[in-house]
Amino acid sequence: MSHLKFNDSAPDVELLTVEGQPIRLSTLWQNRVLVLAFTRHFGCPQCKEMVDTLIQYKPEMAAKGLSLVIVTQGTPEAAKAFCAERAPGAICLADPQRVAYRAYGLGRASLWQSILSLRVWRSNRKLAREKGWKAELPPAGQDAMQMSGTFIIGPDGKIRLPYYYDDIADHPPVDLLLRGVMGMDWGMPLESPIMGGAKST
Repeated sequence: MSHLKFNDSAPDVELLTVEGQPIRLSTLWQNRVLVLAFTRHFGCPQCKEMVDTLIQYKPEMAAKGLSLVIVTQGTPEAAKAFCAERAPGAICLADPQRVAYRAYGLGRASLWQSILSLRVWRSNRKLAREKGWKAELPPAGQDAMQMSGTFIIGPDGKIRLPYYYDDIADHPPVDLLLRGVMGMDWGMPLESPIMGGAKST
């Protein structure tokens, strides 16, 4: 499954709102910069951590003119319940057939990216100790091996930041959110990719 690159056209996929209404992604990046975050499954502690971090910085994103959209592989009803708990005020979308996941090059994790990853084991221990979150089986219809990803899309529909996870515990670093994504002057044209402190994109 090929990855999208800087300045590639963002796939304009039709998904469902949490109310079950169809919506095209292009309507969400028109006239604004879109932070498009794909979750894994609702029993994943790393997904809860990712969503919590994004929601923490959502006011700062909004102040910089960035709109946050969270894509889930749940049904509209399941996505509504999950986002009411974890992402109040954010736009959440349902992709139970994982059409957008495939369009954005997000495949299934290997054993080394999930079960056998030392970083994932450490992350699971940390989140269980600090948050009380344990890895759980996914709800019916959700793929436990689905990988996540985060994409920044400009108002022109071009990919400005494609962030593909190395493993299921890999998240965009906070400095990339603070100094990269939110530190950008989005009114200026971009001629090169945004660079993060942990890895380049």
